Amino acid sequence: MTPTLQTLYDKIENQRKDILGILNHLTSEQLRQRPMPGKWSLAEIVSHIITAERMSVQYILKKVQGIQGAANSGLWAEVKINLLKVSQRLPGLKFRAPLHVVENTVTYKDLYQITREWERVRQDLQSLLEKIPDPLVNRMIYRHPFAGYLNIKQALIFFHEHIVHHTPQIKRLVKPK
Repeated sequence: MTPTLQTLYDKIENQRKDILGILNHLTSEQLRQRPMPGKWSLAEIVSHIITAERMSVQYILKKVQGIQGAANSGLWAEVKINLLKVSQRLPGLKFRAPLHVVENTVTYKDLYQITREWERVRQDLQSLLEKIPDPLVNRMIYRHPFAGYLNIKQALIFFHEHIVHHTPQIKRLVKPK
């Protein structure tokens, strides 16, 4: 894996471990408890993150087969990833999860399942990243539902920002009442 991709991967891996550490002391019931009707439980939030990553990895796996023919990202992709970063960090700004992600989200019932599935997705991601040589990291092989086509580095930046976006929500729900 290229050093840049390794650094970005390590960053999201640390986030994953931090989130699992936050959830570590909770019972399965606490993970599945919704704060109020219509609001996601902790298990649903983390399952959503896992599903979004899994679907992204599956998409990128297909696109990496034709990476040689993909265009390089440029200034516009940099603008888009920076706007995406800002949007994920604005407090109170809410997004509807893309319908295809919602429809494919399986809510894991306990921390063991959450941990196992997230590790599986990350192993698949790591394997994928090892296949992308340095000269091709700027090829646009990831399609974000709102920002459009980005390169693999920008995809990893989005994975990071997606967790940043959901972390306050997770911490709020973990905080004792």
